[in-house]
Amino acid sequence: MSDLNSLSLEQLKTLIEINGRINSNYSDINALLVYILESAMRLVHCESSSLLLNKDDGSLRFVVALGPKGAEAKNIPVAKNSIAGWVVEKNKSLILNNVASDPRFSTTVQEKTGYVCSNMLAIPMRVKGKCLGVIELLNKADALPFNDDDLAVLQSLADQAAIAYINADSYRSAKDKISVLRSTIENGSDYHPFVARSAAVLDLIRVIEEVAKTNTTILITGESGVGKELFAEQLHIRGFRKDKPFVRVNCAALSPTLLESELFGHVKGAFTDAVTDRIGRFEASDGGTIFLDEIGELSLDLQAKLLRVLQEHKFERVGSNETVSVDVRVVAATNRNLEQMVQDGLFRSDLYYRLNVVPLNIPPLRERKDDIEPLASFFLDRFSRETKKNFTGFSNAALQTIFSYYWPGNVRELENSIERACVLGKPPLIQAEDLRINAVPSAAGHSSSEKEFDDFASEASDGNDKTLKTAINRFKAAYLKKILNETSWNQTEAGKILGIQRTYVSRLLNELNIR
Repeated sequence: MSDLNSLSLEQLKTLIEINGRINSNYSDINALLVYILESAMRLVHCESSSLLLNKDDGSLRFVVALGPKGAEAKNIPVAKNSIAGWVVEKNKSLILNNVASDPRFSTTVQEKTGYVCSNMLAIPMRVKGKCLGVIELLNKADALPFNDDDLAVLQSLADQAAIAYINADSYRSAKDKISVLRSTIENGSDYHPFVARSAAVLDLIRVIEEVAKTNTTILITGESGVGKELFAEQLHIRGFRKDKPFVRVNCAALSPTLLESELFGHVKGAFTDAVTDRIGRFEASDGGTIFLDEIGELSLDLQAKLLRVLQEHKFERVGSNETVSVDVRVVAATNRNLEQMVQDGLFRSDLYYRLNVVPLNIPPLRERKDDIEPLASFFLDRFSRETKKNFTGFSNAALQTIFSYYWPGNVRELENSIERACVLGKPPLIQAEDLRINAVPSAAGHSSSEKEFDDFASEASDGNDKTLKTAINRFKAAYLKKILNETSWNQTEAGKILGIQRTYVSRLLNELNIR
């Protein structure tokens, strides 16, 4: 507990004011953290400050950095053997008036930003004895040394700040759950609940809010499992077509002949099994939205017919010469590189440009780690109910595994892992072994991985033809063989690992002449 007797009346008044403000509004956690640092600099006049949080995955990260080089410092990783790492580990404060001479001082920030730190005050943010993070004050004003009075006043602020942060984080988690429940109630069971917290996804939602008001064709791209269908749903339910049909079509699930009938319908007698007239998905979605998933799997013939629908909003059912007109918004999605397919002659350039009016690229889960915690909590709640097991959370080891894993299968893989953990695990906590996933490889494993890719690169560039296209095809062949060998040449399993459809694996085998 800080020695409040050493504080001046003015400092006590400032602390009371700060306490009132940081506990009055929890809606913006980032603004709260900035205000905490600004308050620290008011209480102890200094040139720069930073706030680091001890994350669930065991890492230590800058979340706010103020001062001349704050923006640059914020993106620099913090080592565990640094001064801040020592404060977290020992859960103790430090006054360093000759930083450069301290063996724990890391020069990384100084070298990358050019900012020289002469002295420092580092205080742990604690709640119930647990260290949540560190507040650092750098270079006291007028080149003065930091002292015990500075330590006392800052410790008082750090204690308040830690409680405020916990409350704000709890408020944010509750708000996320309420948002999911509201989405489920408002949109019904036909749509998936949408869970997001990362800045990248929230920025995409802001774009979706704008384009949802228009009839513009949208192309959603991203790796397999990132949730492209959920973003398509958001485009629909946030627009003026929300009360009209939202029709989903997986273009990879059917053969070209069946897919044509599925999209455009058919008349009786059009083919052997056409015993009655049937409307297609485009007619079924009239007035609403049609979502064409795996658009890269369309045959060239169907691409031409789709292009006409996009341009004229007209088509004919299979076996009929009667033209049908529809008012439909088209949202397409793919995990393939359509630009490369255009160059390879596998996808029509005119259709690509017609689809790609407003592109939305969904980042993989590993690039939006702020979404992992709310998604994991959402899936845990859902599968706890489904398995009738009362799980209350994850063990520390399980959290470290979840945050350190690469998630090649993205959100879908996270969902499956937590469902499996709920089935196999025992309440109250999910354990790391319940997840049945492997954490990030060690440094040695990483070096081995780099060597493996170096070997691939050497193999790809071997021979007289060193053009990029030839090298890419050689790499594709080598990597595809590697994955197929790992899966005993099971094309379906290989497709899952590669994030592509089984049909595309088969096509690659033919294109690359792999036997």
